[in-house]
Amino acid sequence: MKSDDVEQGQLNKKVFISSSILIAALMAFAASGPEFAGQMFQSAQDTIVTNGSWFYVATVAIILILVVYLGMSRFGEIRLGPDHAKPEFSMPTWISMLFAAGMGIGLMFFGVAEPIMHFQAPPTAEPGTIEAVQEAMKTTFFHWGLHAWAIYAVVALILGYFAFRHNLPLTMRSALYPLIGDRIYGWTGHIVDIFAVTSTIFGVSTSLGLGAAQINAGLSYVFDLPNSNSVQIAIMAFVVLLAIVSVATGLEKGIRRLSETNMVLAILLLLFIFIVGPTVFILQAYVQNTGAYLSDIVRNTLNLFAYDKTDWIGGWTIFYWGWWLAWAPFVGLFIARVSYGRTIREFIFGVLLIPTAFTLLWMTVFGNTAIDLVFSKGVTQLASMVENDSSVALFVFLENFPFSNVLTLLAVVMVMIFFVTSCDSGAMVVDMLCSHGSNNTPLWQRIYWAIAVGVVASILLYAGGLSALQTMTIVSALPFAIILLVSMYGLLKALRVDGSKRESLNLTAMQPQSGETDKNWRGRLENIISFPNEQTVHRFMEKTAEPALREVADEFKGQGFNVEIEHQPESLRLTIGLDKEMNFVYAVYVTKEEQPVFVPNDDGTATASSEQTYCRAEVHLSEGGQNYDIVGWSKLAIINDVIDHYHKHQHFLHLMK
Repeated sequence: MKSDDVEQGQLNKKVFISSSILIAALMAFAASGPEFAGQMFQSAQDTIVTNGSWFYVATVAIILILVVYLGMSRFGEIRLGPDHAKPEFSMPTWISMLFAAGMGIGLMFFGVAEPIMHFQAPPTAEPGTIEAVQEAMKTTFFHWGLHAWAIYAVVALILGYFAFRHNLPLTMRSALYPLIGDRIYGWTGHIVDIFAVTSTIFGVSTSLGLGAAQINAGLSYVFDLPNSNSVQIAIMAFVVLLAIVSVATGLEKGIRRLSETNMVLAILLLLFIFIVGPTVFILQAYVQNTGAYLSDIVRNTLNLFAYDKTDWIGGWTIFYWGWWLAWAPFVGLFIARVSYGRTIREFIFGVLLIPTAFTLLWMTVFGNTAIDLVFSKGVTQLASMVENDSSVALFVFLENFPFSNVLTLLAVVMVMIFFVTSCDSGAMVVDMLCSHGSNNTPLWQRIYWAIAVGVVASILLYAGGLSALQTMTIVSALPFAIILLVSMYGLLKALRVDGSKRESLNLTAMQPQSGETDKNWRGRLENIISFPNEQTVHRFMEKTAEPALREVADEFKGQGFNVEIEHQPESLRLTIGLDKEMNFVYAVYVTKEEQPVFVPNDDGTATASSEQTYCRAEVHLSEGGQNYDIVGWSKLAIINDVIDHYHKHQHFLHLMK
């Protein structure tokens, strides 16, 4: 059962201390013997690629199918939260945060480099040919398209659904609740969260180190700044300092504003390359690349090169699938945190389609333009530089455009901001994992994890152990993939229950007593068109709603049921215990709403309202608010409404048999 600190959102010392010790031990191991660690992790990765690549491919295919199905199914109307929940962030802000946390830095690093690398060494085509160009873009689309975002989406959906819909902690352990129940609050759940903390810290630290290398390469290429470990560690220290400032300002200000800023900068850079570059060719290529990607998506999704053996799939596709899976606990939990109140259909549309469309546009604008420079305009230096050091690819590419120094500085700033958002959102996620999913924690905890990311990255970079940790992150995706498949099964079970409950609520209500429907219709109309204040609604709750619920409660008690009535200042709650079945809940909440622009006057005219709000008495069931007001109802009408909903609840329990 839940402990007190779960309820209060206090620090989970078992997860916090265990994770800190494990991270320190792994860091010491990788730093003390980077060559041995690299060999050991590389050997594990080679074994997985040789014997388990089919499992990675099948898992990602199942994830994509499930996400598309949920978005199109009857479950799409279910909200990540109670039925009355509203999104916390606007659509543009939400998309910006998804993009910044999920893939923004990868696009900066690989937007030019990967298409060029595939062009020079495609999986099946002849290098340097038109077929190689087409295959390079199709392969890049495949690695950065729907599959990657589907992995993020399913993890975020599982976490957001159980946390916001069922009031479970917003941590990885909650995904196992349908299968192990309250044992998620014991060591089984602790181990899952420790695994998520460790993988997040090393994933973000590894990327921070690689990002520092890219920033250093850009500054060195343009300004002849020394390209060394000490400079990169200084860059990481600066990034962590900015991340601490962002963490201290919170999600609403820090991460949100940085994400929005970087989204604007990314769009401006994209538009500049699009306008100055081969505009018509880019438009043609985007349409054709998308068509080729979608037409071959089934074959490529399940292609393991079983008949034409190659090491290419292990170095690219399996590596990417493992990397996305390894990052999924971090990115998924962050996406879940910012997605409260959205329906499953809206969530999947936002997480799967919009970022994918923008990602593929980015890859076309930068990737196709880069290949065109090499293939059509003979800029062979770009290809050779990418082959020697992929971290400078973007800066060598920008050198071929007007205002190249300004563009390079802009790119460096964007990379910096992307890493700040990755660092501070990573610190926020890890802090939540160590605090039972609570985001209302002491500032020192978030600063602790932000500094931890920088320290881990710096020590490993200095010791040369980043490549070993990168490989270890990929290897860790295997156990997580197994956990994820089990969690997906649990999600489907829970959604089936939720769907049956929604179906039961659509059951035609029992007719009210005939005398009630014909009596005092003018009074009912007056109640509908009036806008009562808070005092009026509280008086209604006291004089009518509470006596009605108590009368129903007494009747159920007389029939042998376990009944509770909870009276809070702003709500009344009737709970009927049903032993092993789901309890029946009928509650009435006092809510404040904005008034319409025009309201009726006593003289029969309508004028603009001077009041800003009015109050309602809204009915809430266990699923959340039902969005209707009962102010002015008679006691008998309220009793009949309770009985109607109880009848629907019985029908729901029947559907679940």
